[in-house]
Amino acid sequence: MAAETAVPSGAGLLVDLASRNLAGSVVAANDELFAERENLIRPEPSTHVAGAFGPKGKLYDGWETRRRRDTGFDWAIVRLGAAGIVHGVIVDTAFFRGNYPPEISVEATSVEGYPSPAELESAAWVTIVPRSPAAGDTENPYPVTDRRRWTHVRLCIYPDGGVARFRVHGAVVPDPRFLLGTVDLVAMENGGRLVSCSDAFYSSPSNLILPGRARVMGDGWENARRRGPGNDHAVFSLAATGAIEHVEVDTSYFVGNAPGWVRLSAMDSRDTKLDEEDAWQEVIPRTAVQPDTRHRYRAGWGGLPAVPPTATHVRLDVYPDGGLARLRIHGAVTADGLEAAWHRWWDALPQPHRDRIAATGLTLAELKRHSPDAQNRP
Repeated sequence: MAAETAVPSGAGLLVDLASRNLAGSVVAANDELFAERENLIRPEPSTHVAGAFGPKGKLYDGWETRRRRDTGFDWAIVRLGAAGIVHGVIVDTAFFRGNYPPEISVEATSVEGYPSPAELESAAWVTIVPRSPAAGDTENPYPVTDRRRWTHVRLCIYPDGGVARFRVHGAVVPDPRFLLGTVDLVAMENGGRLVSCSDAFYSSPSNLILPGRARVMGDGWENARRRGPGNDHAVFSLAATGAIEHVEVDTSYFVGNAPGWVRLSAMDSRDTKLDEEDAWQEVIPRTAVQPDTRHRYRAGWGGLPAVPPTATHVRLDVYPDGGLARLRIHGAVTADGLEAAWHRWWDALPQPHRDRIAATGLTLAELKRHSPDAQNRP
């Protein structure tokens, strides 16, 4: 197998935890007179139409507040689509040239359940980006060093103005209570992530593990047309160590540019390294696939081994190239995989959230008691 290549992008292989693609939501804002708060987390870049005006003024593809005449500031609260550790944020002021906020800050909180905007007001908010300068019509990046897990973030702008997009780049830290039974081990919302790939010319393989069905070809992974030898591939880290039972390879919307064949391999990286070619176990042998089709494979049928392989990573090869809409890897998290997920989650929880969980009596032992799959697997 060829050496892996990281996907080139400004945020590396981090996930936009706030993205609407992950079901993020702008749950509240103190003002949105000129442009709606929901625009902040749209996944596509902001656009601009010169000379477009509405009854309240210039139309912007972003969030814009009115001119403030007091000493306060404006804010918007985002519920992250997937809770996780934030490594950095981008406050994109594209097309806001004379009406951008000169300063911003970002706060975060971690709460249980699904609080209302009013309930979030009394949450314990922590500053993760101190009040900092911002420039107009550009992407303003800010690093975050706090390595705790957050469920909500609050963007504050001083004193007012417009922001086109708000990106919250980080790593998903799944709640182990939702890793019981059969789950999609590679799903981004469960903590699966893209590790490397051979090519992401048109779109990234990370799209393969987004929630829901692709709606158009651009929602999937499409590489460039291969003119030389070899084939394209992508490697994913699973949300937790698990036994692969059911695989779905979806070529929906790829009509004239689907792969001719696919192959899926798995590895348990606790025993070896990803670059050790012999350690990869074939899960689905090189198999012909059809355009615009959902292909499903089950353990014991359709090419999967009768005994589900235990893995921490999977590698998807497409021959010789071509696009896919989605990849699903369904299976059960192993007992030690569940324990590792518990410790990662528990250790990253801010103390107030950890105290609330402890008050319910939930422990790792209690969690395992409710997971017969984890108990019965090595």
